[in-house]
Amino acid sequence: MRSKFGLIAVAAVLVASAAPSMAADHQIQLLNKGADGVMVFEPGFVKIAPGDTVTFVPTDKSHNVETYKGLIPDGAAQFKSKPNEEFQTKFDVPGAYVVKCTPHAGMGMVALIQVGDAPTNLDAIKTAKVPNPVRKRLDADLAQVTQ
Repeated sequence: MRSKFGLIAVAAVLVASAAPSMAADHQIQLLNKGADGVMVFEPGFVKIAPGDTVTFVPTDKSHNVETYKGLIPDGAAQFKSKPNEEFQTKFDVPGAYVVKCTPHAGMGMVALIQVGDAPTNLDAIKTAKVPNPVRKRLDADLAQVTQ
């Protein structure tokens, strides 16, 4: 009996310790200049699993990250970081998230994060009325979405 309890306890510890390691942390840099031009998130598109986190790193000064109003899945929480501060958030709700750098959004500084395999809110993103530089970046990012 004692041996059986010991096995169960060891199994429980192994399962509990493995659970956090299943979630991944992805890093996105906020740059004045990157591979895709000026005022960019790099990478500008990431696909992650529900429960993963993303760490936004303002590599160059004066950047922050904020959800783009109306361009996140229903039920997902909005967020906004302070300028010049690294920000980490967990994505639990599947769908597509558009994030922006608040001071540079008009210049097209946006990124697209796909959480899970079948984003249900893509039509809202495809038809959203946004400034032309934002539309150009979003269209390029949308071409990378996989279902």
